[in-house]
Amino acid sequence: MERYTLLLTTEDGVVLYDYHRRRLNPGGMAEADGAFARFARQAAPGVWAVWLDGAGAVRAEPRVGSRLRDGMPTRLALSPVADGAGPLPKPASPCPYDAVRTDGVATLLTSPDGTEIYEASVAAVLGWDGRWIVCVPAGRPRVWSTAEQAVREHLAVVEAPILTASAAPLLLVNAVKGTSVIADAARAEYPPDVRAGIERLFVSLTALPG
Repeated sequence: MERYTLLLTTEDGVVLYDYHRRRLNPGGMAEADGAFARFARQAAPGVWAVWLDGAGAVRAEPRVGSRLRDGMPTRLALSPVADGAGPLPKPASPCPYDAVRTDGVATLLTSPDGTEIYEASVAAVLGWDGRWIVCVPAGRPRVWSTAEQAVREHLAVVEAPILTASAAPLLLVNAVKGTSVIADAARAEYPPDVRAGIERLFVSLTALPG
């Protein structure tokens, strides 16, 4: 099975390096880890689409950047994987997510009854309950997010449904943009200090293989 990820490289290495390695090579095949490490050491700074095939070979193509930006308007749409059980491998385009992506809009993907947000079309979602970062319950169908997983493993979080009919803050996260706030007057502002802590985490998890 071919695995896929989209990542950002800087002068310091691959942002969330270990999480991309795990996404591409969940079985821990030594040849695959070695191929990804060679790519990471050689890649110029920028955004890269990276594939790993079943034989452990890596191919990569440059990309222009993330679809995310601060202040994006939102819309709701049924998750294209709502009948699955997450987390799921990240798919490369063409894929079911293409149908729910709209340039300049953050599409929030929901449960079949429309009450819960599972993820966004190009990002994971994080809530805030006044004390803790809120992650969607682990079993909800969504892409396995490198950014979300890093937050889960390194910061104080709770799991709870993220509701569509809520005024609670909402933050979008992915490995290329980092964090992104949405334009939704019905929701409270995501705490800037919490957001900054997430950004610092991603910087701290930027690495090159030894």
